Amino acid sequence: MIDNKKIPLAERMRPSTFEEFVGQAHIVGNDKLLRRAISFKNVGSCIFFGPPGTGKTTLANIIASSLSANIVKLNAVTNGVGDAKIVIDKAREEKAMFSRDTYLLLDECHRWNKAQSDCVLQAIEDGSIYFIGSTTENPYTSMTRALVSRCNIFEFKKLSENDIVIILKNAISNKEKGLGNLPIEYEEEGLKYLSYACNGDVRKALNSLELAVNSTSFNSEKKIYLTKEILSECINQRALSIDVDVYYDYLSAFCKSLRGSDTEAALYYSQRLINAGIDPLIIARRLMAHASEDVGMADSNALLLATCAMYSVEKLGPPECFINLTHAIIYVCEAEKSNSVITALNLAREDALKEIHDNVPNHLKNHPSTNNDGHGKYKYPHDYGGYVKQQYMPDSLKDRVYYKPSSNGKEKNLIRKKYKN
Repeated sequence: MIDNKKIPLAERMRPSTFEEFVGQAHIVGNDKLLRRAISFKNVGSCIFFGPPGTGKTTLANIIASSLSANIVKLNAVTNGVGDAKIVIDKAREEKAMFSRDTYLLLDECHRWNKAQSDCVLQAIEDGSIYFIGSTTENPYTSMTRALVSRCNIFEFKKLSENDIVIILKNAISNKEKGLGNLPIEYEEEGLKYLSYACNGDVRKALNSLELAVNSTSFNSEKKIYLTKEILSECINQRALSIDVDVYYDYLSAFCKSLRGSDTEAALYYSQRLINAGIDPLIIARRLMAHASEDVGMADSNALLLATCAMYSVEKLGPPECFINLTHAIIYVCEAEKSNSVITALNLAREDALKEIHDNVPNHLKNHPSTNNDGHGKYKYPHDYGGYVKQQYMPDSLKDRVYYKPSSNGKEKNLIRKKYKN
């Protein structure tokens, strides 16, 4: 028998019911599709994807348990076609003899190649098994289309800091599965910092909490007192020396300084944040976003440098990466500015969401036709020197213009071929 104390806190605190599950309200809220499907006991095959520690595997377990079905767990890293076939054969026997459904829960499902994925397709189609895969990768790009097309896709989001604080407090007070039998006291700011620093990963937060408790001696009052400094050590990240509101103010000032071409201010705020304990990747990600949002086509090299700076932060690390990060910050600030990219994005998105009469022009369609309806009249641009004017947009949108070059930087020299006669 396994000693419960030897099981990691994150595993012991894994929710087993919807009432215990925290977060992902956009998926399991009372009025949401998945929750309604569960209430009608009509959940089909699904794929859950999102960042680690957001409840994908936990929710899969809860769903299978609530439907009173057989639950078989596999991991795509260690289990292959042979294991899946055994599960399928047994599931068919259970279905035939007892009308009992089987849910195959597959962790790291993106690791299965095409041959492995294909082995479950027929079983999913004929209802022999229901498939619930969980992955940190986007299934549309990392998994076979045949399997993805047979599943409902649900995207998990990082948990909010408030959600994680709730989970941490529950772990501290829970006497059955958590740390409730220990005399633990804590600084409220410490839990708030831990919830911020774990970046939405519940598992990381609980592992850090457990490490803090196990590595902290009793004080003179026979208590385990968890300070902000202790908790920050256990998550391997220095505690912020500024409060959360000021942190967001500095980050906002950094972003606006980039947009406003104030190099000195952008450098100051970035260093103020980094030296206060912020993850430099946050600075790099914001820089990358603003390289397109505020510089854009006026100087596309800004995006290349911002991307290289983020790569440097990830792969080279401090302190050397700060040289590359500073290089990119200066470049983005000094570059000519244009918001034509973000403007084009917003206009195109608006039409894509509301336009319903968007039939693809016949000469652009994939399938051939012998009718005199425009099929086969596509003009291959390379036969005309690289460009030939023809209609690409649906008739209902053929006069739309989303991208309007500014008169700044390299963009002012851009001649849009679509407006040539």
